[in-house]
Amino acid sequence: MRVYAGVDPLTGKRHYLTETVPAGRTAEREAEKVRTRFLNQVDEKRSPRTRATLNQLLDRWLEVVDIEPTTRMGYENKLNKLVRPVLGKLPVGRLDAETLESFYASLRRCRDWCGGKAYVKHRVDGEHTCTAKCRLHVCKPLSASSVRQIHWILSGALSRAVRWRWIGVNPASQAEPPAPPHPDPQPPSPADAARIISEAWRDPDWGALVWLAMTTGARRGELAALRWHHLDLAAGVLTLRRSAYLDVHGQIQEKDTKTHQQRRVALDPETIEVLRELHGRYIDRLAQLDTDNDPTDYVFSPGPDNRRGYRPDTITQRYGRLASRLGIDSHIHSLRHYSATELINAGVDVRTVAGRLGHGGGGTTTLRVYAAWLSESDQRAAGTLAARMPPRPAVPTQRTVASSPYQRIARELRREIAAGRLLPGDRIPAVAKLAAIHGVSIGTAHRALALLSAEGSVKAVPGRGATVAEPQ
Repeated sequence: MRVYAGVDPLTGKRHYLTETVPAGRTAEREAEKVRTRFLNQVDEKRSPRTRATLNQLLDRWLEVVDIEPTTRMGYENKLNKLVRPVLGKLPVGRLDAETLESFYASLRRCRDWCGGKAYVKHRVDGEHTCTAKCRLHVCKPLSASSVRQIHWILSGALSRAVRWRWIGVNPASQAEPPAPPHPDPQPPSPADAARIISEAWRDPDWGALVWLAMTTGARRGELAALRWHHLDLAAGVLTLRRSAYLDVHGQIQEKDTKTHQQRRVALDPETIEVLRELHGRYIDRLAQLDTDNDPTDYVFSPGPDNRRGYRPDTITQRYGRLASRLGIDSHIHSLRHYSATELINAGVDVRTVAGRLGHGGGGTTTLRVYAAWLSESDQRAAGTLAARMPPRPAVPTQRTVASSPYQRIARELRREIAAGRLLPGDRIPAVAKLAAIHGVSIGTAHRALALLSAEGSVKAVPGRGATVAEPQ
């Protein structure tokens, strides 16, 4: 049974729903049931409002969805660059799992939707004189993580469309996005961290920012929004309440932290001293400017009076230049990874590490991202425990009594030699005689002499047989 289900808007191929009905007396009735079911599946996506396009749905969804400003900007950026140019004009009712999975696969091949065709990517649109910036297009696949983000954005919008009865089912719930990438945090090594701190300390105020990022694991936006009244140096506590970000106009704004919760981070004595010195330099500058200090002033600022904070992207770029000068492959978020991995390697429990980093889920994110370091820490803990275990009791050994005939013969000859009844150079009874004495075969007697010869107790002398060997 085959029912026409439309044309794939991406590939242009006709799409059919097919199912094989076994032959038999009831085959015709079963085929009609399958046909009815297929027609219902096709009709489920049709309603009086399915002429609306995906662009119209996304516009309406973005009007009503309640998300953070930075999240909204990220959504709009991905939708405008990657989704709308390809799927935007498609009616919502024509979206299905096959279309979405075909779209995801194309993004994993090339984010520019080139279709595998070679072309020149011009620096500007319209007529112009080409320069070195007009280059042949090179395919750049979109990461699996970004494709998964697009999938969840579309899933949220289409889920709202189902609720509004624009469509009957959410096609994104039936589509399968790429598998999530394996977390691979790459913090700087302790040696590189020392070089980074030394280089940053050429400007003590900038060095203090890098130091605090390493010791607290704070995000760049949280550092940029940090003010003096958030610090309690007497108690040694830093409170992270706000995070700075850039709005669509490039202006600095503040919002809640990523998890919408303030967190208190304990500071070590060295970090407290770093911040005391930073505050002292701030007070000295204000004295030179004949200005009073204000608890709402920023802790880190590009200006002398600390009235304005850093732009988050400025922190990223300045740190990037620092790392490049040192030849270290690192970015500002790596300092957050450094703080986490060092704490885990020092044996701090995961829940405490998650609390300092501001991870939600009671440590679930921390476990997922830093599993490799947890494994390494666990191995080191096992070694530490083994070193502190009490001495292992000695297991009493049991003397094994030789029960084989040739071993019994060899043992008795050893006793004769040890007692001095057989002296060095004395002949050992011939093999045949030895076999007769002990009532064994000649082969068994020969095996006993071979054992003693291997030990060096006897030696074979041509023409004389076996004799007692000289003591070594």
